[in-house]
Amino acid sequence: MSNSSSISQFLLLPFADTRQLQLLHFWLFLGIYLAALLGNGLIITTIAWHHHLHTPMYFFLLNLSLLDLGSISTTVPKAMANSFWDNRDISYAGCAAQVFFTLFLISAEYSLLTVMAYDRYVAICQPLHYGTLLGSRACAHMAAAAWASGFLYALLHTANTFSVPLCQGNAVEQFFCEIPHILKLSCSDTDYLREVGLLVVSAFLGLGCFVFMVVSYVGIFRAVLRLPSQQGRHKAFSTCLPHLAVVSLFLSTGFFAYLKPPSISSPTLDLVVSVLYSVVPPAVNPLIYSLRNQELKDGIRKVFSGIFLSSDKLPISLHK
Repeated sequence: MSNSSSISQFLLLPFADTRQLQLLHFWLFLGIYLAALLGNGLIITTIAWHHHLHTPMYFFLLNLSLLDLGSISTTVPKAMANSFWDNRDISYAGCAAQVFFTLFLISAEYSLLTVMAYDRYVAICQPLHYGTLLGSRACAHMAAAAWASGFLYALLHTANTFSVPLCQGNAVEQFFCEIPHILKLSCSDTDYLREVGLLVVSAFLGLGCFVFMVVSYVGIFRAVLRLPSQQGRHKAFSTCLPHLAVVSLFLSTGFFAYLKPPSISSPTLDLVVSVLYSVVPPAVNPLIYSLRNQELKDGIRKVFSGIFLSSDKLPISLHK
């Protein structure tokens, strides 16, 4: 038997037992990680470079890309390293850091998605008040509130989780440190139930945000269907439907991972669900948001054009 004071490291769940499958997982995660870095990096660069994209919608999208980059960088590189080096270890401090930053970035992203739903509601349902309700200062305050709420949420849960005595070994049945799997190592029902209670309260807060988003989108779709212009309806749907797809994937998998009954838990199911809420969204968000957004696609095209033009002019300037 061991306790949390004597645990210096945790053992993460390996992706496979054979070396060939471990290397396959490494290359698969490397491809996903590079795609996330490229896609989110392009969105950040495009929005930062083009002044006509300095609007509330794109400001929030830039923040979303920053959160996605941080979120996927918290879990995937360590999983890749473990698969490549055939290793399972993560230090106690490294596990605590993973829990903190994963909760911080994911909860801040959820808060930001709620703000983005409000942004779209005001833009479509109250366009005359858009400049007043979503000025530059108001946008900065809402984004800061999303980041700050994520920080406080992560600090509370991380401190509470790692104050729980652990006496069920140090094997975490997940490819990164996740609260439900750390709590399985607890030997104190009281401390375990305290953190579970906090998770339930958090779920109710999250449900409140979800209800707010649903109400916002009901109002948006009712307003869009009344638009006389087919082009106007298409533009409204092109900005709202991607956001709705992101929220649906994010919520369904995240809630299931943290609130599912222990009776239906299995290593394979837990692994798939965790990949769906922690790895897939940061990788596909850039594609979802740019695929139906002509302004963003044009901006990305101009970024690439500027890079190629600069590279063509470089030899000439060096020759001079």
